[in-house]
Amino acid sequence: MKRINLLDENTSNKIAAGEVVERPSSVVKELIENSIDANARNITIEIEEGGEKLIKIIDDGDGIHPEDIKKAFLPHATSKIKNSSDIFSINTLGFRGEALPSIAAVSKVSLKSKIQEEDFGREIIIEGGEILSFNECGINKGTSIEVKDLFFNVPARKKFLKTSSREASLISDIVSRIALANPSISFKLFNNGKKILNTYGNSNLLDVTRTIYGKNIGENIIYFEHSEDTLTLYGYIGKEVIARGSRNNQSIFVNGRYIKNRTLVVAVENAFKSFSTVNKFPFFILFIEVYPENIDVNIHPSKAEIKFKDERLIFKKVFDTVHEALRNEIFKEFEVKKDENTNFKKDEFKEISFDIKDDYEKKERTKVTLPVDLNYERTYSKDYENIYEKEYSNSSSSKYLEETKTNNNVNYNNIDSKESNTLNENFTLRENFYKDNVLDEKTSKIPKEYLSNTKDNERIPKFPPLRIIGQFNKTYILGEYDEVLYIIDQHAAHEKILFEKYFKNIEEGSIIIQPLLVPEIIDLTLDDFSYYEENKEIFKNAGFTLEEFGGNSLALKEVPYFLGKLDAKGLFLSILDNIKELGSGKTPEVKYNKIATMACKAAVKGHDLLSEQEMIKLVEDLRYINDPFHCPHGRPTIIKFTNYDLEKKFRRIV
Repeated sequence: MKRINLLDENTSNKIAAGEVVERPSSVVKELIENSIDANARNITIEIEEGGEKLIKIIDDGDGIHPEDIKKAFLPHATSKIKNSSDIFSINTLGFRGEALPSIAAVSKVSLKSKIQEEDFGREIIIEGGEILSFNECGINKGTSIEVKDLFFNVPARKKFLKTSSREASLISDIVSRIALANPSISFKLFNNGKKILNTYGNSNLLDVTRTIYGKNIGENIIYFEHSEDTLTLYGYIGKEVIARGSRNNQSIFVNGRYIKNRTLVVAVENAFKSFSTVNKFPFFILFIEVYPENIDVNIHPSKAEIKFKDERLIFKKVFDTVHEALRNEIFKEFEVKKDENTNFKKDEFKEISFDIKDDYEKKERTKVTLPVDLNYERTYSKDYENIYEKEYSNSSSSKYLEETKTNNNVNYNNIDSKESNTLNENFTLRENFYKDNVLDEKTSKIPKEYLSNTKDNERIPKFPPLRIIGQFNKTYILGEYDEVLYIIDQHAAHEKILFEKYFKNIEEGSIIIQPLLVPEIIDLTLDDFSYYEENKEIFKNAGFTLEEFGGNSLALKEVPYFLGKLDAKGLFLSILDNIKELGSGKTPEVKYNKIATMACKAAVKGHDLLSEQEMIKLVEDLRYINDPFHCPHGRPTIIKFTNYDLEKKFRRIV
C-alpha cells in the first residue's frame, strides 16, 4: 500500500508552475499584469529566442517595498487580497500570489525594485527557486525583472515549446491584447533587439488599434457603446471588408482583463451576420465593465475564463448594441445630405399651355413596317445532316434523327452555302479537335496553359471517353458512354485539374508567375507578420513574391500565373489564416496542399457558360489526372447513372 507524502516546497512550486507557466507568453502576461497593478505608465518588454533565453520587463510603477521582495517569491504571497471575502471583489489583474514563485521555480530570475521613498533599490537573484543573493542596487523608481533560461530544470516541459518565431508571435499577441486594454500605458516590445511594437499611452483606443492592426483596419471599424447602472460595454466592430478567415482578430476584455468567452463571440458574430454577406469572421474589440461581484474570475489557472452571474443578459446587451451600431452605419451611408434636399417654392414653377390645332388629327399617319419576318420558317442544312449522321450513325441518336426528319417535315434544302460552312465549323469532329488541341483564347473560361497538354498515350485514363451531350444549368456537363449517363460538376472538376497541376509545379519548382501591375500593400498585425516570417519560404515556393514594406507591412508583387484576375490581397490573407489554423509542426507538404486548395478558387464557376470544345477539353483532362473523382475539398466531381437506373426511375422496369 502506498503511503501519503508531503511534497517539499521546491516540488510543489514546480507543479504549480505547470499550471501557471505554460510557455514564455504566460510569463510575459503575468509579469506585465504585475506592472499594471503597480500603476506603471511605461512598460518595456524585451525577449530573445522566443522568450526561452531571455524575458525582461521594465516598468516605472510603485515598486516593491524592500521588506516585501523576498516575500513576493513565497507561495500564495500577494498584496492584492487579504482574505477569502476579497475574492468576490477583485479589481486587480493578479491576486493569487502564484506567478512569481512559479516562474522562479523553473528559471533563473533577477529582480530589481525601488519605491519612491527609498534612495536605493534592492536586487534579488533566484535560480530554480533557491535565493542566491539579495543586495542593494541602483535603479529608478519601479521594477525590472529578468527571466533567463526558462525551463532549464524541467526539460520535459521544454520539449513542448514551439519554434522561437512562433513563441515570439504568441508573446507579441498577448502584449497587443494587453495594450488594447490599457491605452493609457505606453508599451514597447523588442524581439532580439528589434522594436516590433510601440504604443504611446495617450489614452486613445483608436490610436492603439491603428498601431497594432494597421491603417486599413483602423479606417474600417465602427464604434459602439452602451451604458446602464450595472453594465457598461463599448468597443469597435469591423466592416465586412476587413473580415478574416480566422477569429484571431477578436478581443474581449472584462474589467480590463483579456478573456475568452464563446457566448460573447457568438453574440457579436450573430449581429455582424445580420448585415454581412461574407462567410468570414468579423474583427471586433469588446470591453465590458461590470461590478466584480457579478463575475467569477477564479475558475481557470491562467484567468482566461470567467463566469457571469447572468450570461443571457450580457449576450442580449452585446448583440443589441453591436446590431444597432451596424444598422446606424448603413443608414448613415445612405443618408441624404441637407444641401441635396432642395426645397422648391411654388412661384418657381410656371404653367405652360399648348395650343393644339385640330388639323393635327387630320394629317395622314405614316405606316411603319417592321424589318422582321414573323413568319420565318427555321431551316437546316443538308451538310449538318451529313455531319450529324457521320458522327453518330452507329449510336442510338441516329434513330432519333430519322424520327425527327419524318415527324417534323423539316426542309433541309433551303439554306445558303455560307450558313452551311458555319455549321460545319461548329460541329467539327472531336478527333480533329484533339489533333489541333486549340481553344478560343478570347472567350475561353479555362486558361489553356493550365489544362494538361500531355499526350493521351502517355497518360492513363481513369474513366472512359465520353460523348458530350451538353451543359445543364451552366453548372453540370453531361456525357454518355455505353448506356451510362455521366454528370460532371464543372467547377469541382476544374478545381481538381488546377490543384494537381499547381501542387506538382510547387514540388518541381516550375511555377509560372505574373507580376501585378500595381503591387498590393498589405498591412499585417504583429501576429500575422510573425506567421508570415515563419512561412516566408512556403509563400515564395508557392509563387508569391513579397517584400517587406516597413513595419509590419508587405508589398505583394507577383502571384501564380494561373490565378488570372483575382483579389491578390484577399487570397494572401485567406491563405495566411488557413496556415494559422493548421498550427505549428506541419510539414511544408501539408501547407502547400492547403495553399493549392485555396488557390484553385480560380477555376471556372458554376453558371459559367462553356462552349462544346471547352467541355470536351475539360472532361478529357479530368480523365487523366491522378484522382478525378473528388475535388480538393472532398466533394465528388463526377457521378453516373446507368440505363438501368434511369429505366427504374421512369418505371420501365420494376
